[in-house]
Amino acid sequence: MLIGRLAERTGVSTRALRHYEDRGLLVPARDTNGYRTYSDPDVAAVARIRTMIAAGLGTETIRRYLDCVRSGDHGLSLEMCPALRAELDALAERIDSQQAELHRTRERLSALVSAADQQHVGDGSADGARR
Repeated sequence: MLIGRLAERTGVSTRALRHYEDRGLLVPARDTNGYRTYSDPDVAAVARIRTMIAAGLGTETIRRYLDCVRSGDHGLSLEMCPALRAELDALAERIDSQQAELHRTRERLSALVSAADQQHVGDGSADGARR
């Protein structure tokens, strides 16, 4: 199938498919006129790529570990390849750290808003400073 048909079957733009090729995630065959041609296994590969992107993995990581993801009767499964677990744990730690920082920022924002509201209640403003 040509790239347009693969895009239809996977719901991924042709631009994204070319990007996956540029990153070494997809390796289409070429016919005699140079057009990219894809097969049914490429449909499954695109699904695996999209799943890994949705999980927060970058294309370089996906390229290294794409063979660890399998398509089966019950969806996608991950075969824990050496070093992949460490990468996934590091990603989870970064997310936890970012969430903790967002929580601290939210607390500081709430304290700031609360202090501003108390200041305006104390000076007799009925509607506060928020407009």
